[in-house]
Amino acid sequence: MKNEPKLTDKDDFIKIYNEKITRDGADKLLEFLEKSDFFTAPASTRYHGAYEGGLLRHSLNVYECLVEYLARERVREKYGLNVSEETAAIVALLHDICKVNFYTVSMRNAKNEQTGQWEKVPYYTINDRLPYGHGEKSVYMISGFMRLSREEAMAIRWHMGFSYGAVEERNTIGRAFETYPLAFALSVADMEASYFLEGSEK
Repeated sequence: MKNEPKLTDKDDFIKIYNEKITRDGADKLLEFLEKSDFFTAPASTRYHGAYEGGLLRHSLNVYECLVEYLARERVREKYGLNVSEETAAIVALLHDICKVNFYTVSMRNAKNEQTGQWEKVPYYTINDRLPYGHGEKSVYMISGFMRLSREEAMAIRWHMGFSYGAVEERNTIGRAFETYPLAFALSVADMEASYFLEGSEK
């Protein structure tokens, strides 16, 4: 019996997306992602996922972390956080689509450690053509294709948690977490993926 070919990250993403997300407009949003650089873009310029395909891998990591978080007995029974598989897939897989068509490749001079010679090397830079923030930009982009529930919108908007925004926004973030526990859950999944599974450039 021949071994089945290993699924790529793109295969995994599309499989989960098509199985879990079925609401009106989901197909058009997936078409948009396939025409964009979503499947090849980095997740950052120099921190977690700063490589081709990093955004896709990060999105899958966040999905896996969120699903495991939501499966905890304490989360379901004590905190009362029961969300549909569709909602979990939407907020995790799509929380960072604000990074679509966001990065460009530039060149800089760097010394080759082996030869000691200077050479041009590629690196990622930001070219934000839709300056609409971060989480709020993802909500805006998704909403152009399909309707989000308020809970989903809040989770995506505040997925960066207390690490994003001005000091005066901290109370707002805290209130969002108290009112919409899924927002807190997604921020935990995002941090777990970013810091433990992916890490920063050494």
